Amino acid sequence: MPPSSIAESQTLRFITCGSVDDGKSTLIGRLLFESKSLFEDQLTELASDSRKFGSQGESLDFALLLDGLSIEREQGITIDVSYRYFGTPKRRFIVADTPGHEQYTRNMVTGASTADLAVLLVDARKGILTQTLRHSFLVSLLGVRKVVVAVNKLDLVDYSADIFERIAKDYASQAAAMGIRDPACIPISALHGDNVVSRSTQTPWYTGPSLLEYLESVEPDHDLAARPFRMPVQMVIRAQSEFRGYAGRIVNGSVRPGDRIRVLPSGRESTIARIVTFDGDLDSADTSRSVTLTLTDDVDVGRGDMIVAHDAPPAVADQFEATLVWMDDVPLLHGRRYLLKTSSRVVGASVTRIKHKINVNTLEHVAATQLALNEIGVANLSLEQPIPFDPYEVSRDTGSFILIDPITHTTAGCGMIHFALRRSGNLRWQAYEVDKEARARQNGHKPCVVWLTGISGSGKSTIANRVEHLLHVAAIHTYILDGDNVRSGLNRDLGFTDADRVENIRRVAEVAHLMVDAGLVVLVAFISPFRAERRQARMLFDKSEFCEVFVDAPLEVAEQRDTKGLYKKARAGQLKNFTGIDSPYESPEAAELTLDTTAVSPEAAAALIVDRLRSMGVFK
Repeated sequence: MPPSSIAESQTLRFITCGSVDDGKSTLIGRLLFESKSLFEDQLTELASDSRKFGSQGESLDFALLLDGLSIEREQGITIDVSYRYFGTPKRRFIVADTPGHEQYTRNMVTGASTADLAVLLVDARKGILTQTLRHSFLVSLLGVRKVVVAVNKLDLVDYSADIFERIAKDYASQAAAMGIRDPACIPISALHGDNVVSRSTQTPWYTGPSLLEYLESVEPDHDLAARPFRMPVQMVIRAQSEFRGYAGRIVNGSVRPGDRIRVLPSGRESTIARIVTFDGDLDSADTSRSVTLTLTDDVDVGRGDMIVAHDAPPAVADQFEATLVWMDDVPLLHGRRYLLKTSSRVVGASVTRIKHKINVNTLEHVAATQLALNEIGVANLSLEQPIPFDPYEVSRDTGSFILIDPITHTTAGCGMIHFALRRSGNLRWQAYEVDKEARARQNGHKPCVVWLTGISGSGKSTIANRVEHLLHVAAIHTYILDGDNVRSGLNRDLGFTDADRVENIRRVAEVAHLMVDAGLVVLVAFISPFRAERRQARMLFDKSEFCEVFVDAPLEVAEQRDTKGLYKKARAGQLKNFTGIDSPYESPEAAELTLDTTAVSPEAAAALIVDRLRSMGVFK
């Protein structure tokens, strides 16, 4: 095992990638074995597994050290990302074995996101494949600038120098278009160990280093310590009444007592007083060090803020362009709300525009309205609060983020920030003397939204009309936002795809929000088929201002009421994406009111809604 004296700064993180069955797991297994990084019990288990699952007869099958899932061993492929740690007297290594299959692109991206270098394997018999270029593009996209091409299985082509040189030349010409400059190329046989740890006599025509020699000597293409200081605040510590410290890990740069700093996003300034650790105060602290900072001034700093260099702060914005890698089975739809998590905070966010997606096989930009699993695109994002950030090409830590589904809490995608949109810092909500409360007092009632949802023909518009009549008689100021009416004007540019439906409801919710600010009781009668958008609409309002009403009717009943003939057209294939036929409707899980319109008349349903508004305190 490596000596403990090796500094953390000498650790190299790298990934192995490439097409399926190019020998990635075998290569890492060979590195672990020949660098003496395996314990006796691991070798015993490997020998046993090789007899059960191996493909090398009586010899050790080094790939089994990495392919830990039973399905991987049965199929001889890598699905998940496997991390292994090993070292030599010169350097410590963290290696990620990433899958080669296209459908596991998200796993490959996970491994590459923290790598300093990529070892790209190429089967000498097959040469440069589509997946080879795909992975090259991905590592370049994720900021990995050091690439070494390991031309593997050279033993199966009689250690041919001509084949190796042809592959090296072919790769270099295609990699240049992706921003990969001067890739190193090494001929190897991972199975037999040729040029893996030591140079092989089988390739006398090759005069370069072995793979391990290259990994021991290569310098990562970045210097985090030389970059401006950045430390996201993870915790505010009040150990004693007179002590207030801000704990976090330094992601860029270094800091000393006396350094002038700025706290973002507030912009407040102060000076570093102390750098506190468990082992005592430090005179300085560098990148990757976890410390607690105290300041000379009583500045308001909280979890999620970022302490940065005073003279070189990052940008602060709530709108920016970014590259997105989608990791969810549910497609990304512009307008849908997600949680965006950066190194410093979590904020609500939505994609306002998908500019294009990228065909990673050809690098072509393709028009898109959504991103499916494993797809990559460029989009504009809008955040509910401004965040501090650096462009990803400047800093991975402060320029990257993940998107989280707010319902399932799964990671839906990851992103790399390009730049702030110029309009981002110019928009401010303008406050006026006459506000929502003043309008409510003048109207004599509180504003709110009654959101009626249900399939076409369930009775939403009919009931909304009855409710408005009752409220009008009672001198309540109202307005109905009806699906057909709004689509005739404001939303006439939208169709009925999932993406268009999301945008349709987003716009309607924003209009309803303005109407509530105007002091009105707003009746929204929209199919609004997706729970995510209804939940997003609810979040725009105070709890006492939103009432979801599920207008429930079986599909067969709704079809019988079909005065417009829409269901008949949908059944005949003349209307695509029709809710209930070839587009889903997600029933509310916790509506304030459910109306079974097969058992209650429109008049009785309207009376129930009015009673509900009265119980909410909208009016007396």
